[in-house]
Amino acid sequence: MDQISSDHLARVHHLREAFASANERLVKRLREAEDAAAERGPDGAWSAAQIGWHVASVNTRFAALIAGDVPAAKPLPNGFVEKPWVAIAAEIPEKLQSPPAAVPPSLVHKKDAVAALESSALKMARAFDSLTAERGSGIGVTNPLVGTINLYQVGEWAIAHVARHNAQAKRVLGG
Repeated sequence: MDQISSDHLARVHHLREAFASANERLVKRLREAEDAAAERGPDGAWSAAQIGWHVASVNTRFAALIAGDVPAAKPLPNGFVEKPWVAIAAEIPEKLQSPPAAVPPSLVHKKDAVAALESSALKMARAFDSLTAERGSGIGVTNPLVGTINLYQVGEWAIAHVARHNAQAKRVLGG
């Protein structure tokens, strides 16, 4: 196996495992919460179940980008240099406005949020499994929040997104 293939497999393995772990922590948090607590948001804020629904919605979008199921991902410009994810993440504001398509309904049941998160995790696993080294490093997206990133970095963004919202769900649930 050549070095590019070896590096690719190691990176995809890391992304797949880190995503699965982050997502399962959020699923576990929701499962362990009482239904009423998970479905009630404090003073107009999202409930933990709504947070789970939002994360599942975004996970599904990230999976589609990584798998090539939506036309938003494009070849990266010549000379693209991957910026370390930690540097990108440091520039993401603490408070963000969700895109309208990822805003949850006013009532989300805990069981529906858990099912959506589990379904989105399968989509992400399949997307990571289908990612090639050429697509991972040579295809990407440009977003005002993170700039231009490759598909490997979309995976990093997905992991960070789940972790960020797991912390939010923990606060909402009083943990």
